[in-house]
Amino acid sequence: MDEAARGEGGGARIPRWVYPVFFVSGFAALIYQVAWQRALFTVVGINVETVTLVVSAFMLGLGVGSLAGGALSRDPGRAALAWFGGVEVGIGAFGAASLPLIEAVGRACVGLPDAASGALVFGLILVPTTLMGATRPLLVAHAVRADRNVGRAVGALYGVNTLGSAAASVATALVLLAKLGLAGSVHVAVAANLLVGGTALVLWRRARS
Repeated sequence: MDEAARGEGGGARIPRWVYPVFFVSGFAALIYQVAWQRALFTVVGINVETVTLVVSAFMLGLGVGSLAGGALSRDPGRAALAWFGGVEVGIGAFGAASLPLIEAVGRACVGLPDAASGALVFGLILVPTTLMGATRPLLVAHAVRADRNVGRAVGALYGVNTLGSAAASVATALVLLAKLGLAGSVHVAVAANLLVGGTALVLWRRARS
């Protein structure tokens, strides 16, 4: 039986592939945060209210997604790995369309009251961040089914995910935006999501066969 199968079946340890997968997932999420903030600032302006709105949408989306992912992962009959893979692919699909969507929202905001413009921006960011928030509890659930030491599983994965986010913050600020621009940076994040999601789905299918 391979490592993916042991993961869903409750084997003895966390599969090794989980760590790079969660690292790359966190890496992609931070690229989006930086890139989308910059894109939104170009269409709605930079001020205290805009920064607060964008950060609040990110935080709320991550929180709501975490609750939703946790609810899904509590059912042992659900394949947490398959759900994780599907959510990552969904984030990548949104990411591929995100910059044109942000431009469209910017055009729609012209002439609208500030409250209506804020609601449009808030709603746009809330969709992908909710998906991002769901990835953590889903993959953690998969790891916990492999390693019954919950503290070790959760601590290790959140640490790896945080390292991925930290690496992305440095890489995005110093390399990606400078070399690839806004669109190129987003494309890197999209490719990372699709790679992670596709890998998870392939491993899930292999474990079932």
